[in-house]
Amino acid sequence: MADRREDEAIQTNRPVLEPADDGLPTVREILTIPAVAQGIPEVLSGGDALDAHVRWAHVSDSAGVARLLNGGELLLSTGSGWPTDPGELTAFIGGLVDVGVAGLVLELGVHYRYVPAVVETAAREHGLALVALHREVKFVTLTEAVHSRIISVQTAALRARDEVRERFTALALRGSPPDFIVQQLAQTLGAPVVLENLAHEVVAAEVPLAAEVELFTRWESRSRAAHRRHDEQRRLGGGASADEWLIVPVEARGIRWGHLIALPGPAHPAGSTSVLEQGAIALALGRLADGASDEWVRIGRQRLVDGLLDGRFAGLPAASARIEAAGLPLEGARLFGVVATGGAVTASAADAAARELGGRALAGAAPESGAAPTATIVLLSLPSSRVFDDAAVRAFASALAAGDAVLLDRLVLAVGSEASGLDALLGSVQEAIDLARGPSSRSARGPVVRRSDDRPLMRLVTALRDDHRLLEHGERMLEPLIDYDLARKGDLLDVLGAVLAHPGNRTAAASASHLSRSVFYQRLALIGDLLGVDLDDGETLTALHLALLVRRSVVR
Repeated sequence: MADRREDEAIQTNRPVLEPADDGLPTVREILTIPAVAQGIPEVLSGGDALDAHVRWAHVSDSAGVARLLNGGELLLSTGSGWPTDPGELTAFIGGLVDVGVAGLVLELGVHYRYVPAVVETAAREHGLALVALHREVKFVTLTEAVHSRIISVQTAALRARDEVRERFTALALRGSPPDFIVQQLAQTLGAPVVLENLAHEVVAAEVPLAAEVELFTRWESRSRAAHRRHDEQRRLGGGASADEWLIVPVEARGIRWGHLIALPGPAHPAGSTSVLEQGAIALALGRLADGASDEWVRIGRQRLVDGLLDGRFAGLPAASARIEAAGLPLEGARLFGVVATGGAVTASAADAAARELGGRALAGAAPESGAAPTATIVLLSLPSSRVFDDAAVRAFASALAAGDAVLLDRLVLAVGSEASGLDALLGSVQEAIDLARGPSSRSARGPVVRRSDDRPLMRLVTALRDDHRLLEHGERMLEPLIDYDLARKGDLLDVLGAVLAHPGNRTAAASASHLSRSVFYQRLALIGDLLGVDLDDGETLTALHLALLVRRSVVR
C-alpha cells in the first residue's frame, strides 16, 4: 500500500546518516597514520570516544581556542598557553567538549612532562578522546598527513557515491524490475536487502538461502519492532548502530509505497544509507512509470510460483517456459488456481485427476502460513473446450480422492476465477488461497466446493489486494489489534472475525471463537476500547469486515 504525505513530508524523507556515511576518518584511524605513530601516541581516554569522526586538524596552545572551533576538529597542542589553575583546566576541557571537539592530542616535553591529572580525569568524565605524544613531531607534518587522509577518504566516498548513483540511475532508466534492483543493492552492500510494502509484507528479497528461515520467521513482528526503533532513533536525532537494520522509505510525489531494509553488513565507501537511498529512488521511479500496473504484485506472485515449484525465475517469460516444459499448457488453455484442503493430495493424484478432464495439473504444498496446514495448491490447465462447472469440480475432487471415501468426504476445493496466461493464473491462485482461509463449517457430506464467483466481496479484495488505498484502510482500522495480538500472542483478530461472520448473533460468534460467553464479551469490550468504535454500528462493522478481508489477503 502507499501512504500519501502532505506539507513538508511531500519531500522524500532522508534518513539520518549512519556514522560511516560522512566519509570522515575516526580518531582511532588517525592514530594509525605514520606521522602520528612517530610521536609514540598513548591513549589516556579512549573507548567509544576514539570512534568520533575527525573533520579537520587544528593546532593551538591558546586557552580560548574553544571559541574558534566549529566541532569535529582534532586539536593538537603543547599546552603552553593553557591555564594553570586546576579548576580552570577542568573548565577548559569542558569548553572543548561543548563545541564538539573530536579529540585532543597533547605533545609532552615542550611544556608538560606529563598530562595533568585533572585534564585526564575531565576527558574521561566527558567522554573526550585524549592522546599524549611522547616524542616531539612537526605539527605541520602531522596536520598535512591528517588532512590528506581526510581529503582522500572524502574523495573516495564522493567517487563511490557517483558510481552508485550512475548504476542505479541506469537501472531505473532501463525499467529494471524491483527484484533485480534489490539483488543489485544486496551485491553492492554485501548484505541482505529486503523490500517490503506498508503492510510489512515482503515483496522482494535477496538473502542467503541459509538465512531465509531465521530472517523471515515472524517477519511482520520483527519488522514492526525495527521500524519503532528506527523512528525513535530519528526522533532523538541519532543514526543506526552497526547491528541495527537500515530502513529507507520508497516514496515519490508524497506517496510512500514501502521500505527498503538492509541488514548489518560491511561498511561501503559511499555509505550504506546513501546506497540504499539510490535503490529507493530507482524503485520509486519504477512505481511512477508502472502507472496503473503494479510490478510489485507480479513479484509477489512470482515468489508464489517459486514456492510451488521449488525453482527460481528471472521473470514471467522464464517462469512460463519452465512451467510449460514441466507439462502444463498455458497458451490457449483455461487456467484455474485451486486449493485443496481437508486431506493430503499428492502431485501425481492432481495430475491424474486433471487428465481425466482432458487437462494437466502441477501441484505443490502451500507456503507456510498459507491457506491451511494440509493445503495443496494446484495449477490446473484445461482445454478451451472444457467447462469447469460445479459438476466438473466434483468430478475432479472424486478423482483426487482416488477411491478414498474418507478423504472425499473431508475434501474442500477452493476454485479461483478462470484465467488466461500465467500472471492471471497466479491471481486465480491467490483468490483460491483467500477462499480456503474462510470459515470451515460444512453443510453436507462429500466434497465442498467454494468458488470465487460466489464471493464477490472477497474477489474484489483479492483483485485489489495490493492497492495502496485498500491496504492503508486495513492497516489503519486494525493496527491496534494487530499490535496487541503480536505483542501478547492474543486472539482479538479471531474474535473480531467470529463477530463479523455471525452478525447479530453473539452466541454463535462466541461458540465459533471457542470461548465462554463471559470471556468473549470481555474480548469484545477490549476490541471496542482499542479501536475506539461502536461494534453495534452497521457502517463500522462493514468497514471492519473489509479491513479484515484485506488483512487475511495480505498475510501469508
